[in-house]
Amino acid sequence: MSGGPADLSKLAFSRDALHRAYAAGTSPIAVLDQAQRRLVAAGAPGIFLDLVPWADLEAAAVALPAFDPDRFPLWGLPVAIKDNIALAGRPMTAACPAFSHVPEADAVAVTRLRAAGAIGLGKTNLDQFATGLVGVRTPYPVPRNPFDPARVPGGSSSGSAVAVARGIVCLALGTDTAGSGRVPAALNGIVGLKPSVGAIPARGVVPACRSLDCVSIFATTVGDAWAAYRVLAADDPEDPFSRPIEWREPGAPPRRIAVPRAQDLHLDDAGARAAWASARACLPAVDEADIAALLDAARLLYDGPWVAERAVAFGGFAAANPGALHPVTQRILDGAARFTAADAFAGLHALAGHRRAAARFFARYDALAVPSVPCFPTLADLEADPLGPNARLGVYTNFVNLLDLAALAVPGPRRSDGLPAGVTFIGPRGSDAALAALGRQFEAATTYRAGAAA
Repeated sequence: MSGGPADLSKLAFSRDALHRAYAAGTSPIAVLDQAQRRLVAAGAPGIFLDLVPWADLEAAAVALPAFDPDRFPLWGLPVAIKDNIALAGRPMTAACPAFSHVPEADAVAVTRLRAAGAIGLGKTNLDQFATGLVGVRTPYPVPRNPFDPARVPGGSSSGSAVAVARGIVCLALGTDTAGSGRVPAALNGIVGLKPSVGAIPARGVVPACRSLDCVSIFATTVGDAWAAYRVLAADDPEDPFSRPIEWREPGAPPRRIAVPRAQDLHLDDAGARAAWASARACLPAVDEADIAALLDAARLLYDGPWVAERAVAFGGFAAANPGALHPVTQRILDGAARFTAADAFAGLHALAGHRRAAARFFARYDALAVPSVPCFPTLADLEADPLGPNARLGVYTNFVNLLDLAALAVPGPRRSDGLPAGVTFIGPRGSDAALAALGRQFEAATTYRAGAAA
């Protein structure tokens, strides 16, 4: 490694800060060197499952075109990539050693990151096969929550969120099926952008529930997340689940904003309740609304036949490799066997009703603001009950992809115990830009600095 300027040791890895440094003459190689130094200093072997060799990083930095942030909006930004997203030439495991293989081609999202000037530092840890919201269902060392190592890091995109929170990378890719791009964002005090389903192509991603999967983005600001979204969101004719949306840039934030009624606030402890009260004070005028119909839809995800879609994704591998899965992953997969084709159609019929109810809700409101998570489990909680705390974490996330909604998790005032917390803004399909505008407004109304490195 080559040494970088001393002032990089205190520089926040944001797009604006790095681009100012580059404009002043800092080299991408120095930034990549600093990123690796921060990883070493973290003393956290569970964040990355694979690191791109230094010689390859150096070559990628040298190969960058001339600095032009207008043409290359992510120029020189170090990024992390969840290890269920293909990075050509590097091992991909989905946190299952027996599944390890080396893809020949990048995932579409990675190709687009590179084209915008970003440099992939490595592949990050996750709940195995993206099945979990806790971030501990991995046979590798568990990523440690940077605010409290006794607490869960959130999943499934645990390593990606921790890498951003610790300031090792500027941006990270995750995936989100039931909340995996929002729960770890909340538990690590950063931004998690969950796009409209299909807006960012998922070709090159190991599926969890292919009809619901989204590529998600982690960053320390809404602006950085949106900069990545701008280069990632576009149609992919070769991806049958790609669903482009009418493009908009963030403008005026939504005006008709709903929040849950008291009876729909499922907050488990005083810390969560205090954080939500503080966050509500930072929101513009809101209406308390009945969101029970939205919350009810979430039951379909784990109590309905969508569990069987995971069997389609990796059940064949599990059958051919007995004992390869994490015990909790295997337990969830075993539960898929109880569903029949008739159950699948019944589930689709029920979902159609829930989506109609959601359409009525968002005809009245432009956006819904909810606590990102209702609780903050400890590792000991997971040892005692591997499933219960995971289910609780998804209260405000599980229904979103099922109902074809967009969402943006934004950090806000901390809990009364000092741990991070935040708000998730939810809107109908195609409302990504409106949610970004609302997220920026919320950021400006708070004094919170995102990430553990702040």
